[in-house]
Amino acid sequence: MVLSFPVVRDFVAQALADRIRSSFPKADRIAGIATAGIAHGALAADRLDMSYAYVRPEPKKHGLKNQVEGLIQKGDKVVLVEDLISTGKSSMQAVEGVRKEGAEVIGLVALFTYGFTSALRRFADEDIPVYTLSNFDILSEVAAEEGYISSEDINKIKAFAVDPQGWGE
Repeated sequence: MVLSFPVVRDFVAQALADRIRSSFPKADRIAGIATAGIAHGALAADRLDMSYAYVRPEPKKHGLKNQVEGLIQKGDKVVLVEDLISTGKSSMQAVEGVRKEGAEVIGLVALFTYGFTSALRRFADEDIPVYTLSNFDILSEVAAEEGYISSEDINKIKAFAVDPQGWGE
């Protein structure tokens, strides 16, 4: 939905670009994670006048069988752009794709994270710093303040974030 609203799209593109500039000043390239991270990454790269590529979760089954589309060279320092982080699986698949090209993933920026422990652990284990524009805690608090959910529902929502698989049993 972000891409459908120019004012919001512009805000997000600038916020991602600002975060990349401040947190990863040594980055050589930006790579969006397929599919929703592709547009956000391209917009941020354009703001920063940086080289851009995108990464699929796995190599294509046909053609050149590329996992990475665009130029990523051996030794490059790459920042990945994702829209949403839940388990971190697709992000880590992209990390592996970039590493297969001989480049180093120096960080990841995303629009949103649920903050699941499994994802946080995956990134920490690989020593990949992650920055997001928003997260599940902030979203639930704003939703309660704006009257979309009751303040009592926040505890139920936070229980989901702690144990998404067992929630609601």
